Amino acid sequence: MKPALEHLPREQNHSFVVKDFDYSYYPTPWHYHPEYEIVLVTESTGKRFIGDHLSDFQPGNLALIGANLPHHYRNDDKYLEEGSRLRARSIVIHFTEASLGEDFLALPESRRIRKLFARAVCGLDVGGATQRKVSRKLQEIVQLSGMRRWLCLVDILQDIAESKSLMSITRSPFVGHNPKESSRLSDVFDWIHAHFDNDIRLGEAAAIAGMQENAFSRFFSLRTRKTFSGFVQELRLQKAARLLEENELAVTEVCYECGYNNISNFNRQFLQHYGVSPLKYRRGRSD
Repeated sequence: MKPALEHLPREQNHSFVVKDFDYSYYPTPWHYHPEYEIVLVTESTGKRFIGDHLSDFQPGNLALIGANLPHHYRNDDKYLEEGSRLRARSIVIHFTEASLGEDFLALPESRRIRKLFARAVCGLDVGGATQRKVSRKLQEIVQLSGMRRWLCLVDILQDIAESKSLMSITRSPFVGHNPKESSRLSDVFDWIHAHFDNDIRLGEAAAIAGMQENAFSRFFSLRTRKTFSGFVQELRLQKAARLLEENELAVTEVCYECGYNNISNFNRQFLQHYGVSPLKYRRGRSD
């Protein structure tokens, strides 16, 4: 079975993705993505498929997964039972070499991280004292933003690069490739970014992908871990935050510029996403 292409959109003003996932069970299928991934299982058990390797996972399992290396974490059947109150949680970082900055890997101080990335093509299990140290920093990074988050990522990578407790996961490099899905998802993203500040509909996006609405909705959610409407809303709110930071448009004008046609709904969604009203967000940025 060909792996699915997954896409986790970055937050505004960040060059990489940090997520503290909390599910009833891990929903993502056998998949790959062009980003490196650091994943710490914080709650749940099951089977882990990475490249050609199968193993058990449990809380504390920490891995560095190379770019385009297919993987899948499948929870034990008890997590899928109706009425189960079990939780599947993990802290995940997605990043590329570009996330570290132009020429970062060319620096002599980056030598060990360069070697780490070369080893990551087979995936790496992180154990021992390094696992405990990095796990603490992963708990911290979800609370950070801006430069402090970036510095924490570099610190984590250096800790892993210096570790003597690394074990290759696959026997040889294993690369995922699904050009049809890559092209389909790319076309949809291009269309969304060009039109998200207008009245944008699921049916139109499904037509761009050449799929029926129900099938497209499942396809999009599995590959982005967001609903289509949630993805569009996040883009709109990120644009709103940028407009509030960069110019003096009234909040009502920002609302309509970002594709909202109801100021009450805009205020409610912004408050839910950023924890403050649009006006307080602007005042906070100007302090």
